[in-house]
Amino acid sequence: MLKLLGAMLILLAATLFGFYQAQQFARRPKQIGDMIRALQRLETEIIYGSTPLPDALLQVAKTCPAPLHLIFRHVAEELLRAGGRSVQSIWQQTVAADWRHTSMKSGEQDIFRQLGFTLGLSDGADQVKHLRLAVQQLQSELENAQEDRKRYESMWRTLGLLMGALIVILMY
Repeated sequence: MLKLLGAMLILLAATLFGFYQAQQFARRPKQIGDMIRALQRLETEIIYGSTPLPDALLQVAKTCPAPLHLIFRHVAEELLRAGGRSVQSIWQQTVAADWRHTSMKSGEQDIFRQLGFTLGLSDGADQVKHLRLAVQQLQSELENAQEDRKRYESMWRTLGLLMGALIVILMY
């Protein structure tokens, strides 16, 4: 009876692991799309609203879904109490600290970090160019993420169950 219970728990744990990995592949395209929309909102705030960067980031954070709103909100809060630090250093530190909450990979992180080097340094028109470039690069990452989702999501669900079954078979 105890062996059966252990086998069921192993099978359940491996299956849940597979579903968790599949969920990561499902979340990534959604979060990249959310990031694209957030950057487009930031562009609107900068160009049409002539909103200062901290206020624009707070406005974007209010409309952005979790976990991306954390990044924008933390950058805005740190900018408001900057204490002589540059936008670039605040951006880099916040991205490094909060990126782990997302399902996005290093490619998207690199694009987002690169954007931080240009925000706040020049006029609105130049910042919009950099925002549009980041959106364009994220669009190609979105296409890759959607292909990965199609390829790996169902594979991980099945693989989790099969790994659990293999472990149970090897134990007996």
